[in-house]
Amino acid sequence: MTLRAALLLVSTALLAACVSTGQVDPMKTDKGRDAARDAYIELGIGYLKQGATERAKVPLKKALELDSSNADANAALALVFQTEMEPELADQHYRKALSSRNDARILNNYGSFLYEQGRYKDAYDRFQQAADDNLYPERSRVFENLGLTALKMNNPALAKQHFEKSLRLNRQQPKALLEMAQLSFDEKQYVPARDYYQRYSRIADQTAQSLLLGSRLATIFEDRDQAASLGLQLKRLYPGTPEYQQYLSEQR
Repeated sequence: MTLRAALLLVSTALLAACVSTGQVDPMKTDKGRDAARDAYIELGIGYLKQGATERAKVPLKKALELDSSNADANAALALVFQTEMEPELADQHYRKALSSRNDARILNNYGSFLYEQGRYKDAYDRFQQAADDNLYPERSRVFENLGLTALKMNNPALAKQHFEKSLRLNRQQPKALLEMAQLSFDEKQYVPARDYYQRYSRIADQTAQSLLLGSRLATIFEDRDQAASLGLQLKRLYPGTPEYQQYLSEQR
């Protein structure tokens, strides 16, 4: 977003407030201040989506000067600091956002931040709070996140429950499909593992994990051409990964 467009966005919000209040200074009315705050938040989020975190801070700071407890402004600033690898500041603003509004989207984002920090128990608790909102439109992703966190907590049985719930809500959650394929493979349930893997492959790009798993499944089902093809892709795309080293060790 250009500076000119940014100024136009805020000016338009203030002008609308001014017109609606009969030419009174909009910044002296609650409605005008709210309009300016929301415009600044929208501008900050626009910069954030473009990866311009330094620019995003300026309008978000202005939004907080107008309303220091606003959940959306604090949540956006938390994402800015998360992107800039400032975990203490990110944590601070996530907490401020949630102290103003118990919002499933913010809870899910905060959980993802905590997951990144290796704080898996805290992340799990936040994801659970987000999952309690039955009307949250991204609820399938929350259960996918719960499953991934449960894996980090060394609880595959619990992870499986969450992935199954995620896929009941949305049959095309790629991470849930891949992890269900992996969990089924680990349990020697090769037919469902192949089914999950094939569903994953139809909707997502291959990763080192998926290529290794696909090669293993192809070997089990005696599809040598497929096993070799996936092994070559693993070598070409992910040569320095633990998955490729594992693949090489299994070929000896």
